[in-house]
Amino acid sequence: MYLKNGSSFTGFILLGFSDWPQLERVLFVVLLIFYLLTLLGNTTIIALSRLDPHLQTPMYFFLSNLSFLDLCYTTSTVPQLLVHLRGADKSISFGGCVAQLFVSLGLASTECILLGVMAFDRYAAVCRPLHYTVIMHPRLCVLMASASWFIGFANSSLQMGLIFLVPLCGRNKIDHFFREVTLLLKLACVDTTENENEIFCVSVIILLIPVTLITFSYGHIVRAVLRIKSATGQRKVFGTCGSYLTVVSLFYGTGIYFYLQPNSNYSQDQGKFISLFYTIVTPMANPFVYTLGNKDVTGAMRKVFCQDYDSR
Repeated sequence: MYLKNGSSFTGFILLGFSDWPQLERVLFVVLLIFYLLTLLGNTTIIALSRLDPHLQTPMYFFLSNLSFLDLCYTTSTVPQLLVHLRGADKSISFGGCVAQLFVSLGLASTECILLGVMAFDRYAAVCRPLHYTVIMHPRLCVLMASASWFIGFANSSLQMGLIFLVPLCGRNKIDHFFREVTLLLKLACVDTTENENEIFCVSVIILLIPVTLITFSYGHIVRAVLRIKSATGQRKVFGTCGSYLTVVSLFYGTGIYFYLQPNSNYSQDQGKFISLFYTIVTPMANPFVYTLGNKDVTGAMRKVFCQDYDSR
């Protein structure tokens, strides 16, 4: 994205919640607490997956990938948001804008694909239990995780190319707390309909691939669970799969509502709070959703903490 008239350009001004100074103080405290909980929860999942041999399975390998992804995503946006909430300077450099948009787009796209991969893992565990270790070989797990990251950042690179090739007319105020694709395109001084359509098509493809895989996997999982005669076995499978579906609902629900609703129904203020939800609330909730009621994780936590206590 460049200036059409060739004048100098230093960056953008993120208006965020500057219209509500009292709300900014409250949000600063709330978001700081949420961010610290995000760091604590996701770091704990990653550490436990590495320290406890019982958690060194494909499911927790992908879960630790998800936790690392959430750590990166929140760290790419929240610290700067906290700085803006506490100060009068709401600006961000052009280079910072490009870097943050590239990283956040890449991580969001990666999470879309990774959630689909995690659904396939649960399908193999529930529907093909005797062949699970053969199907979900460590090399395949690494390959699928790597493919998720590659596809995610390839999508980000493509969208960045479609965004930053349009001329900017000198307007640099964005009524948001971080860079959104649609908001940047509104600053262009040319018709961006074609760019918006191309970005929408790419986004739908990135969304449909994992959604199709999730639907396929959990359609078979439900049928397999209903054939289990043991009530204890059913509860165990539904407990694990229920945690995953909660995470999927939080991520896709807010994302679909935000990106696919008609422009006529779009409220900028409403969009800010929805963005806050999937930027900070969802990454914070993920590790707690998986740990609450999960005997494997809680057992690993007791084992690690008890060992540390006994070693003293």
